[in-house]
Amino acid sequence: MTQTLEIGDDLAERLESHCEEGQSPAELIEELVSMYETEGAFLQEGYSE
Repeated sequence: MTQTLEIGDDLAERLESHCEEGQSPAELIEELVSMYETEGAFLQEGYSE
């Protein structure tokens, strides 16, 4: 089942700025969700608890 998510222009531009060459914003979001499901949290460089 596919769902559509509407996002604002500002967020769309931010997503596009993080995409690798040839990667769509939808693919980036899919990758981020997969990372979150696998790791349980997003990792940030230089950050530790």
